Amino acid sequence: MIIPRNRRELLSGSEGILKGSCLCGSVRYEADCDAGPIIHCHCQTCRKAHSAAFSSVMPISQKSFKWVDGSELLNSFESSSGKNRYFCSTCGSQLIAERPDVGLVLLRMGCLDTKVTDRPDAHIWRSDAAPWYNPDDEIRQLPEGYLKP
Repeated sequence: MIIPRNRRELLSGSEGILKGSCLCGSVRYEADCDAGPIIHCHCQTCRKAHSAAFSSVMPISQKSFKWVDGSELLNSFESSSGKNRYFCSTCGSQLIAERPDVGLVLLRMGCLDTKVTDRPDAHIWRSDAAPWYNPDDEIRQLPEGYLKP
């Protein structure tokens, strides 16, 4: 289990309240807690759930988390034993994963609205990573979209 570290000083915005929402804005949450470490998970389940090379998450205490708006629009999927992923039924954004048995919520960093200035702490499950992505590779970075066909 990942234990959140004290990161309150690294938050800006709502005095330590972490806020997040889905793509369409119908579902919103808040967490009254210190920010946890930012983790990039490369396991196959996270890759498939996010259609990406990895999922960026922040573990926090389940006790500090609450849905603020749109909870009636949530659907969930138990992707592995004891781990439920919650997503908006309107736009499909996966907002959190929850492990109730250990009192842990994993905030999906892409849906976090609060500005966090900390940097990722670790890449995990590299043993299960996509073969086409290596975080050590240096590739060009573009300020906007890729326009070539």
